[in-house]
Amino acid sequence: MSQKLLGLIAGNGQFPFLFAQKAKSQGYRVVAAAVRGDTSFLLRFFVDRCVWFKAGELQRLFAFFKDAGVQQVIMAGQVNPHNLFNPHVAFDEEFQSLFKAIQDRKADTIFSAVAERLKARGMELVDSVFLLKEYLAPQGTLTRRGPSLSELADIDFGRNIAKAMGGMDVGQTVVVKDKAIVAIEAMEGTDRTILRGGRIARGGAVVIKMCKPDQDMRFDVPVIGPRTILTMARSQAGCLGIEAEKTLLIDRQACIRLANKAGICIVAA
Repeated sequence: MSQKLLGLIAGNGQFPFLFAQKAKSQGYRVVAAAVRGDTSFLLRFFVDRCVWFKAGELQRLFAFFKDAGVQQVIMAGQVNPHNLFNPHVAFDEEFQSLFKAIQDRKADTIFSAVAERLKARGMELVDSVFLLKEYLAPQGTLTRRGPSLSELADIDFGRNIAKAMGGMDVGQTVVVKDKAIVAIEAMEGTDRTILRGGRIARGGAVVIKMCKPDQDMRFDVPVIGPRTILTMARSQAGCLGIEAEKTLLIDRQACIRLANKAGICIVAA
């Protein structure tokens, strides 16, 4: 990076905090665009400047970064996709123009269009984990308990399904039991997919979360955190299969501690 200034489009969860802390520790100034209803109010204590935006204010967000002198922008954390259908969210002219120009409203389609519009204004959307390589899941079994042969078979089976779904930009997560697909992630997100799959599987399900075959690391990078493990424990799921070196593991020690306590194994392959 040639400039020690980064613009952060901050969604929900811990990802924005992790990135902001790491960037600050390496001497970057961080100006954040926080999304009302998604971003934690505590983020303002971790960045140099934090301005709040409604979910539909794309033009104002672009102007904020431009006026701040931002040339590199990162996306961290999910913005609730339900906003697409929320009658109380008013999309500005910039967003309406973007929607008219794209062929569908899949995540990659929307984010790629946002990236192109940033580029047209002299700003580059950069790899969201370029400062966080050490937080990507290492290869191997991360927990005290290793997977059983049946869990390994379900991971192998589910991996192909997850990759196929990711290739169509449907979702990154599938829930499998005994090589039966019990849930596939769509717009509801990983946690609700796990809960839905857990209700059907009635215990012992395997959760598989993979990156897309041609994953654009600028956005929608697979993220696992303590909340994921707690959701699995609540659903009585037994195993989590993730992609090594491509999955961001938020608070690894807490994830492993919670998984060990619940008897869940985590495998990165």
